[in-house]
Amino acid sequence: MMDQRELEARVKALNKSISANEPASNALSLLKTLRDDAAPTEEMLRATKAGVLVGKLRSHQNKEIAGAATQLVAKWRKLVEQEKASKAKLAKSGTPASSASPKPAAASTSVAAAAAAASSSAPSGAPRTYQGDPEKRRAETDKVDTNRTKSDTRNNCIKLLYNGLAYRSTEHQDAVLAKAVAVEDAAYRLFGSDEKNKEYAKKIRSLFQNLKNKTNAELGRRVMAGDIAPDKFVTLSDAELLSAEQRKTNELYEKENMKKAQVPMAEKSVSSEFKCARCGEKKVSYSQAQTRSADEPMTTFCECTICGHRWKAMRDDHDADDPRRVRHAVAPFGFTFIYLFFCSLPLSSPDGFYCKEFRQDMVP
Repeated sequence: MMDQRELEARVKALNKSISANEPASNALSLLKTLRDDAAPTEEMLRATKAGVLVGKLRSHQNKEIAGAATQLVAKWRKLVEQEKASKAKLAKSGTPASSASPKPAAASTSVAAAAAAASSSAPSGAPRTYQGDPEKRRAETDKVDTNRTKSDTRNNCIKLLYNGLAYRSTEHQDAVLAKAVAVEDAAYRLFGSDEKNKEYAKKIRSLFQNLKNKTNAELGRRVMAGDIAPDKFVTLSDAELLSAEQRKTNELYEKENMKKAQVPMAEKSVSSEFKCARCGEKKVSYSQAQTRSADEPMTTFCECTICGHRWKAMRDDHDADDPRRVRHAVAPFGFTFIYLFFCSLPLSSPDGFYCKEFRQDMVP
């Protein structure tokens, strides 16, 4: 039997299910649970306002929900009347001992009323919260039937969501199953009611992985508490599903990686001594690096700041367009050529004799 705390939780879950426009099967499942497992006293109904909240559903537009709510209210009204009748009989008798041998019918009524009254003060004999290890909860261990549709694919998705929502949760199996059905239905409608849609299966797997994430324990609790409605839950991205702590950690990692990726670049100087071969401008930035052996000159890397043209120059290649540089480079070769040319000519005297012979004749 339900105690006052569990009754209040079930009624709140029912109210949130109706407010969030979840599938009618969720509300019907909760109403069935309240009808079969709850035997509230008048005091419990007043404290939890369960009668008021369920009574409003008698005029619901869904006939099945309205009918189930009407039956539940009628049952609770009958229980309250029996409780009042039992109290009246006890008051007339003066002492509880005078009713030691009541009639069989009266005995059964008093026992039911006493059990209902005891459920509000004593711990429940069959608690409606999960009593096992929440870390090991699964549909198989909870003995829950997740076959709620005619499609095996959808039933498997419901089972997967149940396993994710039940993980580390102490909610009763019925509440977890109702929420899993609601989330699957929202995803099914979001992706065009096509169970073979890859995006549908991808979203279900993503939700399951985030629910099972040990660093994001609050996600499942928020979904079960109704803070995140099923229709909104299936539209959240992976980044939005992360906890605030995870988002801060990821931001720190991104900043650290950005710092590591920022390799220092060699400084470039801008000079007008270089001329771009593409656009003819002399606004060229350059840097130098030793790309060859140590005894070789450095390589100059040039980039035009106007058109972006890039090239590299060895030695004074970048000065080849300067006529003065060309003359200075050719002059030594010209003088050498002239010298060798004249040295190759024979030296002769005015008389037609070679200088060598003339000198020999002059020697005594």
